[in-house]
Amino acid sequence: MSKSGLFVGLITLDFIYLADSPPQNNQKLVATDYTVAAGGPATNAAVTFSHLGNQSTVLGVLGSHHITQLICSDLENYQIAIIDLYPYGKRPPPVSSIVVTQGTGERAVISINAVKTQANITSIPANILQDIDIVLIDGHQMEVSKIIAQSANIQNIPVVIDGGSWKPGFAEILPFVNYAICSANFYPPNCENQEDVFAYLQNFNIPYIAITQGENPIQYLTPDQSGVVNVPKIQPVDTLGAGDIFHGAFCHYILETNFIEALALAGNIAAEACKHFGTRPWLNLNV
Repeated sequence: MSKSGLFVGLITLDFIYLADSPPQNNQKLVATDYTVAAGGPATNAAVTFSHLGNQSTVLGVLGSHHITQLICSDLENYQIAIIDLYPYGKRPPPVSSIVVTQGTGERAVISINAVKTQANITSIPANILQDIDIVLIDGHQMEVSKIIAQSANIQNIPVVIDGGSWKPGFAEILPFVNYAICSANFYPPNCENQEDVFAYLQNFNIPYIAITQGENPIQYLTPDQSGVVNVPKIQPVDTLGAGDIFHGAFCHYILETNFIEALALAGNIAAEACKHFGTRPWLNLNV
């Protein structure tokens, strides 16, 4: 059965290049391929959630700059609804330039996040959580996310955080989180290793915690057990957006099955996406 997800956070325009390596100082490179797509952790997760048969809404700052038409056009292709927290803003949306290294799939990214486009909580529409089954927060709209997380918690709507990296303000959201899915680069204050991270998150009574580690097994902790979930061994073509895609797939599967199985199935989706250049080509496959 189709579910509805609200994805709160960053909306960008991504320019993605495939090259032999990232450029060095004063070096000009000719890319072997390129693509353009809407991006951002919450946005890519929403696309994945929609692709798996659900209804996705992205809540973030877009504005009225002409570049936003490219973002809207891309997301329309995947039936993504957008709720713009600052629709009359004239500032261009955040743009990311990414170089993917041909042969390894590693990516180098230069971008600007949502620091300059923080929305006011008064912009949150009334009844934003009506008919929503799950909420994902990527940490790029902290004040708005806190209100959403609190409201979701009261209404027993599960809240997932995409802990790609620690961001100031996360600590105020963590008490309302059901699923903390973090990367190996997620280090809260005074945390020096993954044991510290698990302990830090446990202090907020988060029942389900996982740390992804790229091609290495996912570490997880539940109220009953801890362990690892293996991920498929592949030859990556492009790792850009793998974490975002993982989070979107997790949001789909956690509404259908248990935590450990959801991690494994999401890992399969993310691995498949890494076999293709860009964040969209894998969507044309039957996964």
